[in-house]
Amino acid sequence: MATQRRGARAGWVPDRGDVVWIDCNPQAGREMRDIHPFLVLSPSDFNDRVSLVLGLPMSTAAHNAGNPFAVNAGVASSGKTSWVLCQQPKSVDWRVRAGKPHPGSQVDTAVLQQVCAVLNQILQLA
Repeated sequence: MATQRRGARAGWVPDRGDVVWIDCNPQAGREMRDIHPFLVLSPSDFNDRVSLVLGLPMSTAAHNAGNPFAVNAGVASSGKTSWVLCQQPKSVDWRVRAGKPHPGSQVDTAVLQQVCAVLNQILQLA
């Protein structure tokens, strides 16, 4: 049974393709810091059972437009382009880091497929 976190719906567990808020602190080096949107790649059964999500941070920093490992996820509520940073895969404890649903809730299937393709170029899993 999922533990309810502040801001999350009762029984809510992040699922593959969801965008959630995650506190990335503490961080080191070039890692993201502070609270950012995070694209979940792992399925809800895994996320619920181990309290971890595997995924990728997202950013609206303009310099990502030239990053070959950043996937355009569309326009954020800020009016800026949102980028999924495929070069920073992470496993984070979404419960301890107070993960909660992002207003954007999910990425389009086409974006998720493109993210997986870029991540596969980096990791060469398939």
